[in-house]
Amino acid sequence: MARKFLATQVADLCVGKPPLKPLPATATVADAVAALKKSGDVNVSIWSCNHSVIGNDAVSCRCAGKICMVDVIAYLCKDENIVRPFQAALQAKVMDLVPKVEGSIKHLESNSSLLEAIDCILEGAQNLVIPIQTITTYNRRRQTLITNPPSMNSTAALHNGKEFCWLNREDIIRFILNSIGVFSPIPTFTIESLNIINTETLTIHYDDPASSALQLIIKAHLNQTSVAVVNQDDTLIGEISPFSLSCCDETIAAAITTLSAGDLMAYLDYSGPSEDLVNLVKTRLQERKLTGMLDMMDDYYNNNNSSCSSSSSSDEEFGWRNGGMGRSYPGRRSEAIVCNPWNTLMAVMVQMIAHRVSYAWVVKKDYGLVGIVTFTEILRQFRSKC
Repeated sequence: MARKFLATQVADLCVGKPPLKPLPATATVADAVAALKKSGDVNVSIWSCNHSVIGNDAVSCRCAGKICMVDVIAYLCKDENIVRPFQAALQAKVMDLVPKVEGSIKHLESNSSLLEAIDCILEGAQNLVIPIQTITTYNRRRQTLITNPPSMNSTAALHNGKEFCWLNREDIIRFILNSIGVFSPIPTFTIESLNIINTETLTIHYDDPASSALQLIIKAHLNQTSVAVVNQDDTLIGEISPFSLSCCDETIAAAITTLSAGDLMAYLDYSGPSEDLVNLVKTRLQERKLTGMLDMMDDYYNNNNSSCSSSSSSDEEFGWRNGGMGRSYPGRRSEAIVCNPWNTLMAVMVQMIAHRVSYAWVVKKDYGLVGIVTFTEILRQFRSKC
């Protein structure tokens, strides 16, 4: 029965999903930052398209990768960019920031099975690109390309007349959760008995420089997990989440460069950094003569204060108040989502879905860190039964 369920077409999971907003592979980092801020999305897709031969149905339109603010932050925190003027650093090609991980983005047809999608994810795909709609007929596409050459914002042109959406681990877990009885009795087993707790975690101590966690953050970003912040006896205190970072703006690079891991968690708090923390970052930038980052922060906060003074009070009423941290998302946080080894798989899945995370830290009663459970390992468990 489970195998029949997993034969479902991926198109069924894409109903109602918004189309991807494209960015051409020729764009700059500045273009990517602007697209992220304008769209409000966590990611923007990068497309490599060849429209040189109009009328050729074999024209290739492929998603070359995706960019989020974590990629921008990691780029700005490189030694050679820390000392550069901010605007100069943003003129690099966006493809230089796309993680060079083969197979992380994979195209599937809409009639592909859910089982095939799960196999792709277990092989390393972070996102699956699924066609969801044909916008125009061939003749209409041809006329569009003649009268309106491809541009950064032309979805029809960039995608050869088609629209696509992302399909990821969370989408699949949500779909499975809606029919969890198909996999009975697996959901009632504890995560410890299922042996899906990964004890190899990414950790940093509370007092360590946040900059020392940069490579861990990049690795966590690629694995769709997080970096645990612990004290000396490995008690879990919080986390530095790539998702939280992706909901910030580029000025967070200055905080990573100057603060400790513990202070960075406070800086990432949903209500935004305190004035004392912002001033601490500026002071340390001055001490290290990092004028490029200092100018970036001054420009941002001056513009932010100006825009805040002219905004209406209804912004706060509808949850758009950002506390001086740029884009604001309900999911942004520094506290960690935790579970225990004796929790059932069903309970952990519901918890992860409710908090919009792809992992949960596994801790003892005293919050001693045991390991981590991820959507990938959960999918592997379901796949093994088919």
